[in-house]
Amino acid sequence: MKVWRTFARMELLKVMIKEFFGKEALKKQLEGNVVREEDLANYLRKELLEKRYFVVLDDLWNIDDWNWIKNFAFPSSNNKGSRILVRTRDVGLAKKCSLESSIPLIYHHKPLETNDAIYLLLRKTRRSEKDMDNDVKMREIVTKIVKKSGLLPLAILTIGGMLATREVSEWQSIYNQIPLELESNRSLEAMRRMVTLSYNHLPSHLKSCFLYLSIFPEDFEIQRRRVVERWIAEGFVIVRDGLSAEEVGNSYFDDLVNRSMIQPSRVNIEGVVKSCRVHDIVRDVMIAISRDENFVYVAGNSLTSVVNKTFRHVAYHGIMCQNIGMDWSHVRSVTVFGERSLGPSPSVCSLDMRMLRALDLENAQFQVTQKDISNIGLLRHLKYVNFSDPRGYSAIYKLPRSIGKLQGLRTLNIGDSYITELPTEICKLKSLCSVRCTRVIRSYRWFDLDEPGKCLVNTLCLPILFTPLVDPSEHPEVVAELHMAWSSRWSWSRGVKVPEGIGKLKELQILEVVDIRRTSGKAIKELGELVQLRKLSVVTEGATKQKCNVLCDAIQKLTCLRSLTVNNFLIGSGVTLEWLHVVSSPPPLLRSLKLDGCLGEIPGWVGSLIHLVKLRLSRTVIKKEGKIMEILGPLPNLMHLRLGYGFYSGEKLAFKMGAFRNLKKLGICDLAKLRELKFEDGTSPQLAMIYISWCELASGIIGVNQLPKLKQIALGPYGRVANLAMLQSEVDAHPNSPVLRLSEERSHHDLGGTVAQVGEATEESSSLHPEPAAAGGSSESVVTTNVSSQDDLLYTYNSC
Repeated sequence: MKVWRTFARMELLKVMIKEFFGKEALKKQLEGNVVREEDLANYLRKELLEKRYFVVLDDLWNIDDWNWIKNFAFPSSNNKGSRILVRTRDVGLAKKCSLESSIPLIYHHKPLETNDAIYLLLRKTRRSEKDMDNDVKMREIVTKIVKKSGLLPLAILTIGGMLATREVSEWQSIYNQIPLELESNRSLEAMRRMVTLSYNHLPSHLKSCFLYLSIFPEDFEIQRRRVVERWIAEGFVIVRDGLSAEEVGNSYFDDLVNRSMIQPSRVNIEGVVKSCRVHDIVRDVMIAISRDENFVYVAGNSLTSVVNKTFRHVAYHGIMCQNIGMDWSHVRSVTVFGERSLGPSPSVCSLDMRMLRALDLENAQFQVTQKDISNIGLLRHLKYVNFSDPRGYSAIYKLPRSIGKLQGLRTLNIGDSYITELPTEICKLKSLCSVRCTRVIRSYRWFDLDEPGKCLVNTLCLPILFTPLVDPSEHPEVVAELHMAWSSRWSWSRGVKVPEGIGKLKELQILEVVDIRRTSGKAIKELGELVQLRKLSVVTEGATKQKCNVLCDAIQKLTCLRSLTVNNFLIGSGVTLEWLHVVSSPPPLLRSLKLDGCLGEIPGWVGSLIHLVKLRLSRTVIKKEGKIMEILGPLPNLMHLRLGYGFYSGEKLAFKMGAFRNLKKLGICDLAKLRELKFEDGTSPQLAMIYISWCELASGIIGVNQLPKLKQIALGPYGRVANLAMLQSEVDAHPNSPVLRLSEERSHHDLGGTVAQVGEATEESSSLHPEPAAAGGSSESVVTTNVSSQDDLLYTYNSC
């Protein structure tokens, strides 16, 4: 768990609840309440009191933050042998923490050994020991470089990123530019100079892309898609012959990763980096250069004036206020991560910002309302608009018709809003490449037809709702819900109605989520005219057979399609996904397919999708095990298979010899009748991860030893396996040393005998750390501290 240098306590508490107890627990605490810091802290302490936990707090900076976290967010007396580990750069902080410990221990992490440092540099530069053996000069310069780098991993990776694109003959000139003090004094300032050197060696087209990342807060997980779309909108991406802007932008992202200017955060099953973070030392350099070049201005909670400055990009990390003296006519992007000011604050669609190209409110800590976007047509240079709200707090219920004036718009992202349809004016936006518009999924709070009395009373009392008797902060949400309910006829669909004329958007590559029931047959037919479409998501619940057949024909025309999602949640509605069996020529390049609804049988054409990497099947009610293996088993590139929510109604599921030769991840969820999962000899040779939830495997998991690449078996909520002790012993005996992870207390499982605690320390590790507190004894916490450089660590055990 990352602790930012200046973190918002409320946000940290939310992160902790989410990490400990899941998204649903956090949503329950936030929903319908005026959330206070004390309430979240009380919930945390109460829930953790009787649980054994191990928490890592990364990069703590001061003793006040430590005291608050320890005393406010955690129970004062937990007798379960719990641990808190803190990593910090401050030796004094480590010592203060250790004073409280019954068994104090400070551990200084040593720099790399020379051989390890050389190996790291060679790997980063894509060279080998053999190359050094064949080139004496290369060995000499490599040895000199790792020595001068102070044997620090970040320095070596940063230098390696520069060397990777150069011939060995050029390495000496780079060596000469490495700060001398790195070797003798591994200080932060020396590292900053090292990072500055790397920045200076970036190609010109990457410098703006790199500095642009200073928009995001410290330790923020930056999504590849989000930042690439924004680079394109800002004009940073130079399109090359034969490649799309997206392909070039993605190559820029990969280049920054390869140069170690950004750090991979989330990597998908194919090895593609989907998100990144910026090392705090690198970010310090990034912010300093951005400020010096008037490139990015980060507005915190202070009201420091920047009059006479002409920054191109503004990011609000604190309260969004207007007292920053900004000349908005020069601003090209606004990104909000903070809260709205209680007093006057700048409109998010002000005419003063008429040169704006990117407007991003995805992480704003306030409710975006219909009023906020009513003047969006004034910002005619906009190319990127992101009003998505992952928390579901948005009160936007309609796109203004003036959006048709944004002729350069490429990306429109309005997820989790109250919007039920796209206006016809959107068909004028010929440059649109991506439209993500989804409805919020939540129960109707004021106008729920399942509670007709309450619905009627609230409708009759609408005038009263807008008097001082009712909290005015709820007004936008009341209006939004009423509009959503009435315009969608109280539909629960996540999708939105798309207008006739959608086929004119020939550049469109992403479209989600389309409500087929409420979209006209003509508009559905036009989906087949979107020849560049790569990702399509639709919901078909309540749709007529005729419309589903029109959709079927349209899908077959989408030859560029890479990802298809079809949802029909209403099992008892009489509408199924069996119309998909009619498909005769599916999109040949499909890599991701998600079908949620009753199919009866797996369509035969699924077996022809030779490029398919990810497949999710839910609620399909398959009865014959043989069909699953016959159709899915031979898929040559399938890596991720998820079967869930009534997909299969049999008691045994056996993975046959020779099947699923590239499968790496298997998810089984809510197969109520499944009792046995079996892996035969020679099946799934690449399978590394098995995840099981909401299943009672009374006969257990058989054949774990047949999976040579297995790394982890995870039993999620209500994931039960008979004789857990036997499964644990099989996992322990596995030559690949996989782990067994449980999301629930062991007492909830059929242990079937005595077994060592899952995940407990080995005999070797126990000699390095104090013994865990016995039940009834005091708990311990671990504080990890990082001094003088980013690689010197101190570990302190102290009582909680």
